[in-house]
Amino acid sequence: MMTTTSSEYFEPQPTSAAQLPDPIPLLRSLTQGALEVLAGVRDVEQLARWLSEDAFRALAARANLSARARSARGVAPTRPTFEILSIRESAPADGIVEAVVVVAGPGRTRAVAIRLEGLDSRWRASSFAVL
Repeated sequence: MMTTTSSEYFEPQPTSAAQLPDPIPLLRSLTQGALEVLAGVRDVEQLARWLSEDAFRALAARANLSARARSARGVAPTRPTFEILSIRESAPADGIVEAVVVVAGPGRTRAVAIRLEGLDSRWRASSFAVL
C-alpha cells in the first residue's frame, strides 16, 4: 500500500502544454521585466510569480551586482530601450519550453535563455539567463 505524505499535496504539479496558454507573450514579458530589473527600474519581486526559487535568486543576485556597478560608476538607473529581434522556442518534453530571446539595445545585442515549465496550470521559468 502506497502512502502519501501531506507535503506531496503541496508540491507543484506538472501541467501538460495542451492545458497551458501560448508561451510567447510570457517570454516577451519576462525578457522585458528582467532587463528592467537589471537596469534598476523594476523590483525583482514583481517577477517572483513567474520564476522558480532558483531562477528568482539568480536574477536577484545579478540585479544586485548591476546596482553595485551603477553605484560605483555614479550612474542613475534608466529604463532600457530595446527591440526583441527574435524568439526561438523548442519543446523537449510535454509541459517544457526552452527558448532564446534575442534583444537589440542601443549598445549591444543580447540573448536571454529561458526554460519554462508547466506547473500548477501556468508557466513558470525554472531557468533564466541574460547572456
